[in-house]
Amino acid sequence: MPRPIVSPEIDGLIQQLAKLPGLGPRSARRAVLHLLKKGPSVMEPLARALSETAATIRSCSICGNLDSNDPCHICTDPRRDPAIICVVEDVSDLWALERTAFKGRYHILGGVLSALDGVGPEDLNIASLIERAGLPETQEMILAMNATVDGQTTAHYITDRLHNTGVKVTRLAHGVPVGGELDYLDDGTLSAAMNARLPF
Repeated sequence: MPRPIVSPEIDGLIQQLAKLPGLGPRSARRAVLHLLKKGPSVMEPLARALSETAATIRSCSICGNLDSNDPCHICTDPRRDPAIICVVEDVSDLWALERTAFKGRYHILGGVLSALDGVGPEDLNIASLIERAGLPETQEMILAMNATVDGQTTAHYITDRLHNTGVKVTRLAHGVPVGGELDYLDDGTLSAAMNARLPF
């Protein structure tokens, strides 16, 4: 499909926005048109926010979270339980779990093992996770990987690596979601729910 004739500046902005997840060329064009119609009152604060974020946000040297401080505010929060570490694939998973009542700490792997994509253990934050497992205060590691083949492969690999540390290794429950109807669930979810059944 031919691209509309626009100035190089507008075209450059469209191309940059189109690189974002969930935005293709059409969505990027709509977003740019919206920004241009709103003018400096919207574009200038957005530009400032992007610039400030790029200058101040860094990766936490302990858990891998993104924050303006290193260590991040979660790792330094005295109300958090240092005995329980929740292991997640990415920062987005941490943000999702923060909507729950979890009050432990986190460890972000930075992805999952994937033979197809050429991602091995050395490409993830697994070595630092094993180091954290060896700390005296660490008692439990919750493996909160996504229920994908690569996610479960990563969880099994980490479980093997933690085997001799003496740390309790648990995983998130899989099964029927709250409010879910059995008829609409896939076979894998139903099997996981049946295998993880609990006393009533």
